Amino acid sequence: QVQLVESGGGSVQAGGSLRLACAASGLTLSSFCVGWFRQAPGKEREGVAAFHTGGGSAYYSDSVKGRFTISQDNAKNTAYLQMNSLKPEDTAIYYCAAQPFCLRSSLLVPAHYSYWGQGTQVTVSS
Repeated sequence: QVQLVESGGGSVQAGGSLRLACAASGLTLSSFCVGWFRQAPGKEREGVAAFHTGGGSAYYSDSVKGRFTISQDNAKNTAYLQMNSLKPEDTAIYYCAAQPFCLRSSLLVPAHYSYWGQGTQVTVSS
């Protein structure tokens, strides 16, 4: 049974940092494309960061480029999203997702992913 479990969310002030973790079971993350997505109230889910299979090149949305960093610890079968210089507009539920086969053009597209975590809330106050 595949499970992705996010942790590390919380409330911070603008300019602060958080590190989200996505612990996987039932699959080996190093063989999957891994993405981080977020959904704010009333908005569509959007991709913010993703790795191509095996923790290769990382891709970021323009809104987080230079502030967020995706990483992966294959020994722990866990992916991470380091979020720095947080802004109030980063407030959302953050999800990790995994997909066994992917195209680089689809890495930040939510509909492309088969496996999802339950999400973790991130709230940034001004």
